Amino acid sequence: MVCSAAPLLLLATTLPLLGSPVAQASQPGQSQAGGESGSGQLLDQENGAGESALVSVYAHLDFPDKTWPPELSRTLTLPAASASSSPRPLLTGLRLTTECNVNHEGNFYCACLSGYQWNTSICLHYPPCQSLHNHQPCGCLVFSHPEPGYCQLLPPGSPVACLPAVPGILNLNSQLQMPGDTLSLTLHLSQEATNLSWFLRHPGSPSPILLQPGTQVSVTSSHGQAALSVSNMSHHWAGEYMSRFEAQGFTWNLYEVVRVPLKATDVARLPYQLSISCATFPGFQLSCCIPSTNLAYTAAWSPGEGSKASSFNESGSQCFVLAVQRCPMADTTYTCDLQSPGLASLRVPISITIIQDGDITCPEDASVLTWNVTKAGHVAEAPCPESKRGIVRRLCGADGVWGPVHSSCTDARLLALFTRTKLLQAGQGSPAEEVPQILAQLPGQAAEASSPSDLLTLLSTMKYVAKVVTEARIQLDRRALKNLLIATDKVLDMDTRSLWTLAQARKPWAGSTLLLAVETLACSLCPQDRPFAFSLPNVLLQSQLFGPTFPADYSISFPTRPPLQAQIPGHSLAPLVRNGTEISITSLVLRKLDHLLPSNYGQGLGDSLYATPGLVLVISIMAGDQAFSQGEVIMDFGNTDGSPHCVFWDHSLFQGRGGWSKEGCQAQVASASPTAQCLCQHLTAFSILMSPHTVPEEPALALLTQVGLGASILALLVCLGVYWLVWRVVVRNKISYFRHATLLNMVFCLLAADTCFLGAAFLSPGPRSPLCLAAAFLCHFLYLATFFWMLAQALVLAHQLLFVFHQLPKHRVLPLMVLLGYLCPLGLAGVTLGLYLPQGQYLREGECWLDGKGGALYTFVGPVLAIVGVNGLVLAMAMLKLLRPSLSEGPPAEKRQALLGVTKALLILTPIFGLTWGLGLATLLEEVSTVPHYIFTILNTLQGVFILLFGCLMDRKIQEALRKRFCHAQAPNSTISLATNEGCILEHSKGGSDTAR
Repeated sequence: MVCSAAPLLLLATTLPLLGSPVAQASQPGQSQAGGESGSGQLLDQENGAGESALVSVYAHLDFPDKTWPPELSRTLTLPAASASSSPRPLLTGLRLTTECNVNHEGNFYCACLSGYQWNTSICLHYPPCQSLHNHQPCGCLVFSHPEPGYCQLLPPGSPVACLPAVPGILNLNSQLQMPGDTLSLTLHLSQEATNLSWFLRHPGSPSPILLQPGTQVSVTSSHGQAALSVSNMSHHWAGEYMSRFEAQGFTWNLYEVVRVPLKATDVARLPYQLSISCATFPGFQLSCCIPSTNLAYTAAWSPGEGSKASSFNESGSQCFVLAVQRCPMADTTYTCDLQSPGLASLRVPISITIIQDGDITCPEDASVLTWNVTKAGHVAEAPCPESKRGIVRRLCGADGVWGPVHSSCTDARLLALFTRTKLLQAGQGSPAEEVPQILAQLPGQAAEASSPSDLLTLLSTMKYVAKVVTEARIQLDRRALKNLLIATDKVLDMDTRSLWTLAQARKPWAGSTLLLAVETLACSLCPQDRPFAFSLPNVLLQSQLFGPTFPADYSISFPTRPPLQAQIPGHSLAPLVRNGTEISITSLVLRKLDHLLPSNYGQGLGDSLYATPGLVLVISIMAGDQAFSQGEVIMDFGNTDGSPHCVFWDHSLFQGRGGWSKEGCQAQVASASPTAQCLCQHLTAFSILMSPHTVPEEPALALLTQVGLGASILALLVCLGVYWLVWRVVVRNKISYFRHATLLNMVFCLLAADTCFLGAAFLSPGPRSPLCLAAAFLCHFLYLATFFWMLAQALVLAHQLLFVFHQLPKHRVLPLMVLLGYLCPLGLAGVTLGLYLPQGQYLREGECWLDGKGGALYTFVGPVLAIVGVNGLVLAMAMLKLLRPSLSEGPPAEKRQALLGVTKALLILTPIFGLTWGLGLATLLEEVSTVPHYIFTILNTLQGVFILLFGCLMDRKIQEALRKRFCHAQAPNSTISLATNEGCILEHSKGGSDTAR
C-alpha cells in the first residue's frame, strides 16, 4: 500500500506472559518510534506453576519509505519460545489496528482498520477527518501529534464469521417500497444504547442525511427498541438507511437498503403530444427522462421500426431518446416502456398526430421560440432553455391562430432548493443547520428569477422555510434574517406586469403566501441579536428587546411618506411580564405588498375596490419563546383621502387564501387634521383602506330606527289586542279565516323580529359573540317568515280568482301555509348562516344584522322582492278580472265589488313592502346619498304601524265589530269589507251563502 505521506502504524500485539504482566515491545528490522504497555487481562490462573495473561501492547512504527511491507497486511505469527528460555514476555502475534498519514502541516490522520474502532471517549475529544472513511462517524480522527493510543478491538462475535458482536438487529418491513407505502424500520437492542439517530444516504450521495421527525418521518423509542417510520414513500426516500447508536463504548452503524419504483408522474416526457407534417419534417425525436434512483431502468420503445434508440445521463436524471427516422403514415401512439428487474413495467405514452392535406394548421412561428406547423386544436410543446426545468406549451386554435405561450420553465437550482426545503419539512436534514444555508441562497435566486414559475417556486420555498422554522422552533441569527429581508426586497421589486400579474393569474394568493412567510420568519430572531434594525427600499425592520422593566408605552416610527407611526400602550404589555420574562417587539414595514395581495374583503367591506397607502405594517410580540397575538396597538398612517377602514390581513379567510378584515379594528379620524388613526385589539399585518364613496354614519338614522321600531312594536301589540276582541266576528267563512290567519301570523313574526332587532343593538357585535349571531339569525328568519306569510295570503287570493268553483278545505290549506310561512324561511336562514359565516361575510361590521356587502343580505332582499313581485302579478290578475267580468261568475256588480276588495288589499301591501325593500336594495350602493337611507328607515321601521292601519283598522268588518262591542250600534247591512268580499266570490259561484265550518 502506497501512502500519500510518511505512514505511521499503531499496532497491537498479543503476548503470553510468564511472570510480570508488563513488557516492552520491539520489532527487529524496523525503527521503533516509541512503545507503551497497555492494560493486561488475566486469562488463566488455574495452575500454580505460573501465570498466563494476554496483554495488548501499543507500538508506534514509522516507515520513511512510505511503503507498507506486504507481510504486515496479515496477522503475523511468531515462533514459540523454547523451554530453556528465561521467563520473559514472548511476542506470538501481530495485528494492524490503525493507519495514520501525516499531511504537510504535521497533522496525523488516523483511521481504524477492519475489526477495530476508536473508543467513543476519544471521538469526543478529537475532530473527524474531512472525508469520512466508509462514512463512519468515528472512523478517522485528526491528531496534532502521535497519540499513545490505538483503535480498540470490537467485542468478539461468532468465531466462524470472525465478525464483532453487534448489540442490535435492524429489521425492515420490505426492501422494496411501492410509491405511497409506509416504510417501517425497527431496531432491537441487546445492550443499553445512547445517542440513537437515523440517517439516509441517497444513491450517489457521498454523505448520509440526518432524519428527524417531520411531516413524513416519525421516530419512536422504548426500552430495548427504536423505530423509524416514513409515510408516503417516493423515489426521494430511496437509498441506504442507517441506524447509528453508541453502546459498549463504541459507535455502531446498522444498514438497510430500500428501493422505491418510479411513478408515471416522475417521468418527464417531451413532447406529451405532437402534430407533424411528414412532408415538412420526415423525422422527429421523442424522449422520456427519469430521476436518478438505485433501481436500474431500461427503456423499450414501441413501435420501434425505422427508429433509433439511445440514452444519456445528465445532472440528476437519465434520459431515453427515440429518433424516429421514418414518419408514420397515420396517427400513432409511441410508448416508452420503462423496465426494471422484478418490477412491473412503467408505460408512458406519447401521441403523434399526422397533419393531412386540407387540415387547418397554425403556421411556423420563430418569434421567440421555434414553433413548428401544428394541427388546429392541438398543443405544441418546446423544451425549456438550458439550466431550466419544465416545458413550454402553445395552443393552436380551432381557427388556425396561435394562442398565448404558457411556460412552466423553472430555474434548476431554484427547483432543487425548493425540493430540498420541502424534504427538510418532511424530515430529511437538520433544520438548525440547513435553514441558514437555504436563506443564504434566497437573495441570489430572487435576483435571477425571470419567469412566473421562478417567482412562484421562490415563494413556495419561503413558505416551507417558515413552516420548518415554526415546527422546529428555530431561532435565526442576524445574517440569516438579513438574507431573508434582502430576498423579500428583491421579490417586492420584481416587475408587476411581466412576473407578478402572470404569477397571480395562476395563484391569486401568491402575495398572501409571501406575507405569511415573511411575518413568520421576521419574529424568529435570536434574543441575543436584538436590538436589530435593517432598512431597504421595500423592507424596513426594527426589533427591540425589553427586560422586566420597560417604558410606559412602546412607540415606533418609520421614515415612510407620509411617516408611519405605531404605539402599544403600557397596559397591554404589563400582563406579559412574568417572573422577569424578556419581551421582544418586532415591527416590519413592507412596501408595495398591499398592491400584490388579492382583493379579498371580509365582512363589512364588500367587493368594492379600495385605495391603499402602499404599505403593510406587521407587529409581533414575543415573551420568551411564546408569541402573543392579543394586544392593543394604535397606528397613524398619515393623510388619507376618503373614508378610512382600518383592516388587517386574516390568513384564515376565503378557505385559507387570506383577505382583509375589520374585526377588532376601528378608525379614528381627527376632526382637526386629515390624519387617520387605527386602533386594533390584536397584532398581525395591518393596513388601511380608503373608500371615496362611503356614506358617513348618521346618528339621526340610529335614533330614527329605534323610535320607528318602538312605534311598530306598539302598533303590533294593538293589532293583537284588536284581533283578540273581534276574532270570532271577522272569521265567519273560510276565505276570511285564511286571510286573517295569515295576517295574524305576519303580526306575530314582525313583532318578534322587531323586538329581537331592537334588543340586538345592546349586544356586543362580532362573529365571536354567540348572542349576536343568534340575534342576527332570528331576525333573518322572522323577517323572512313575515313576507312568506304575506306570500301565502296572496296565493290564497289568487286561487279564489282563478278557481272560483273550487273550495279550500282548512285541514289541507293550513299545513301548507305553515310549511310555506315557517319552514321555507327557516331553511333559507340556515343555508345563509352555513354559507357565509365560515367566510366571515355573515354579520355586518359593528351590528348584529346581515352583511350588506358580503352577499348575506341578498339572501333576504332577494326573496322579499320576489314575493313583492308575486303580489304584483296577483294585482295585475285582479285588474284584468275587473276590466273583463265573466257572466258565469255572478252578477257583474257584485263581482266588481269582490274584485275591488282584492285589489284594495294588494294595492296596500305591495307599495309598502315593495317600495321599502326597493329602497333597501338601493342603499347597498356606495354612491347613493343619505336621502334613500332616511326613507328606507322610516318605511321599514313603521311596517307594524302600516299593518295596523291598512290591514286591521281600515277593515270595515273589524270596524263594525269594534262599534258593536264598544258603542252598541248596529252596522248597516250594505257595508262590504274585504272579508265579506272574499266570501262573496264563493257565495255567488254557488248561488247561495256559505258559512264557515
